[in-house]
Amino acid sequence: MKYKMTDGPLIVQSDKTLLLDIDHPLSTECRRAIAPFAELERSPEHIHTYRLTSLGLWNARAAGHDAEQVIDTLLKYSRYAVPHSILVDVAETMSRYGRLRLEADPIHGLVLITTDTAVLEEVIRAKKIAPLLGNRIDPETIAVHPSQRGAIKQSLLRLGWPAEDFAGYVDGQHHEIELVQDGWSIRPYQILAAEGFWHGGSGVVVLPCGAGKTIVGAAAMAHAKATTLILVTNTIAARQWREELLLRTTLNDDEIGEYSGSKKEIRAVTIATYQVMTKKKNGVFAHLDLFDTHDWGLIIYDEVHLLPAPIFRFTADIQSRRRLGLTATLVREDGLEGEVFSLIGPKRYDVPWKEIEAQGYIAPAVCIEVRVTLTEAERLAYATAEPENRYRHCATTVTKRKIVETLVKRHANDQVLVIGQYIDQLDELSEVLGVPLIKGETPIKERERLFKLFRSGEIKCLVVSKVANFSIDLPEATIAIQVSGAFGSRQEEAQRLGRILRPKADGRTARFYSVVARDTIDQDFAQNRQRFLAEQGYSYRIIDADDVSQEKL
Repeated sequence: MKYKMTDGPLIVQSDKTLLLDIDHPLSTECRRAIAPFAELERSPEHIHTYRLTSLGLWNARAAGHDAEQVIDTLLKYSRYAVPHSILVDVAETMSRYGRLRLEADPIHGLVLITTDTAVLEEVIRAKKIAPLLGNRIDPETIAVHPSQRGAIKQSLLRLGWPAEDFAGYVDGQHHEIELVQDGWSIRPYQILAAEGFWHGGSGVVVLPCGAGKTIVGAAAMAHAKATTLILVTNTIAARQWREELLLRTTLNDDEIGEYSGSKKEIRAVTIATYQVMTKKKNGVFAHLDLFDTHDWGLIIYDEVHLLPAPIFRFTADIQSRRRLGLTATLVREDGLEGEVFSLIGPKRYDVPWKEIEAQGYIAPAVCIEVRVTLTEAERLAYATAEPENRYRHCATTVTKRKIVETLVKRHANDQVLVIGQYIDQLDELSEVLGVPLIKGETPIKERERLFKLFRSGEIKCLVVSKVANFSIDLPEATIAIQVSGAFGSRQEEAQRLGRILRPKADGRTARFYSVVARDTIDQDFAQNRQRFLAEQGYSYRIIDADDVSQEKL
């Protein structure tokens, strides 16, 4: 199809969806222009779907974009007339952000100021807001308890009146940190991500798995030059962060501490696990005072979409510190993305997975769903199981196990990860395949030993539980075979594909297999799990299990 340059690449619809024709010569330019305010929903082959949401528009306002810029962008790239209702709604939604401002006050400490007294009157009467407030100073100003800075931001966001936070940050204790680019160079998008965060003050950087989020964290630390607390998902991730920081920065071994189940070191840069921070002793979170009792200049949240509730709570209390969230996807099945926005900060940088792939920084990947037909006995066991047990029944069948065995044999010369949810199923697969298993009870030293052997190629196949979903750097992994998962979790699907997206030395394509039981809830969950990756431009090829041995994979 030939385009006239007057025919824009964007179709703006009255239901707040934006359709982007990616075959249009201006599609790349348009995508970059709408990225600050429109949320990507789907990105299959030809038409990408974005949506205008209140949170996305407020995100844009927080990042310095105003309604006039958003409207001009829609008008500039739209193929047809933009519905008037959309223009009005964009202007009115964005005008809500900033009518309330949090500011530091030399007398009262922290105040909430309004440019619209009716809005202030409305919010101070809300039941969840009133306990957070102090005395009324004048018609436009009311004192806020300084410890409630995060809580009031959360509550105001839920009311639809997000506050602009001008209260600033403490610098934290100075600590000199520089990047050392010896034999490597920081990538252009990593520079943009770190600078976007730094100029914004706090916020979230969204990059694909394997795109080097740790480097972005290190670059942010070089900007801050201050004591830093890094929160990670597990001890293996903590040690990978440590190795990267020693390799990429001027930090030495004595300057980096590990705060985990096995160590309690507090240094200028301290890497702590979410698990130890949320561990209770006598009903009390014994370690969470690590947030308060040290003068951190920067707090980094790795895999920020996983923030556990207690960390949310304590993050509400430390709004005076700069906060950087790192993630491959802000998708949360509980819908708490707004909590991340109000407590960590708005999205400061985001880039589609396929764009990073096109630049050669992550491996190309093929996603294949292998559908198996259960035996009559397995189907009957599934049909008669209690509803809460049905997924386990169809996800852990012998029929699925046999297909996994076939796939592993087909890829005997590749580095293969077999990933699953149910430990008894993984124990059986480990025994049948004759390969090691890494699960929750595997000691940290043993995990590190096995990962090292896998990286070196001495071990060609590993069976792993959900402990390997996050922050595990296995650049040599080329094949992932998913046999069961956490029900319909889109975020888990993305993380599991991410285990094999590190670029390969020989440029090989990665393959992600998902083994799914036909005509069961497993198939329904699979469709939901695949949604996020489909939105990023990955398509699943569906093949029948009977064809696996003949199919060219």
